[in-house]
Amino acid sequence: MTIPAPETKIVSEYRIACDGGEGSLGHPRVWLQIPRDQGWVECPYCDAKYVYGDEADAAS
Repeated sequence: MTIPAPETKIVSEYRIACDGGEGSLGHPRVWLQIPRDQGWVECPYCDAKYVYGDEADAAS
């Protein structure tokens, strides 16, 4: 079974919500805080990577 690569999303806020984005097939909504010194955070449910806009180049 092949698992698709996690999605990377560029965001403009340091606090974001993730619900998996697939309606009833997603996961419970969680609020994530992007550490300012790191510039990105990964969702513990779906492994989506959220990168703050100014840090997009550094986190890839």
